[in-house]
Amino acid sequence: MNHYETVFILNPVLSEDQVKETVKKYEDFLDSKGAKMINKENWGLKKLAYPIQHKKSGFYHLFEYQVDGEVIEPLELMFRRDERMMRFLTVKLDKHAVEWARKRVERKKQKA
Repeated sequence: MNHYETVFILNPVLSEDQVKETVKKYEDFLDSKGAKMINKENWGLKKLAYPIQHKKSGFYHLFEYQVDGEVIEPLELMFRRDERMMRFLTVKLDKHAVEWARKRVERKKQKA
């Protein structure tokens, strides 16, 4: 099983309930494929560096998880087909990135 990190941006016109429903849909998909969710973060509504689909902001979310590589393609296909999804990026983490992500989460918990 490999470590992955996915950041995605949802359309800003969605209500809070629609955003939660969309995020839950992808969490449930990963759970059904045997993924181990390591970290989930809601970064909230953020201004975009440049317009995407004529929108200047979007709801950012991050998933860090461990799953087999063949699950990534169907997940990204779901992202592409979802009209609420503006952008996404999935990255396979090497051992250094995994350690850095773990430290980042620990620092965030200490601040809270």
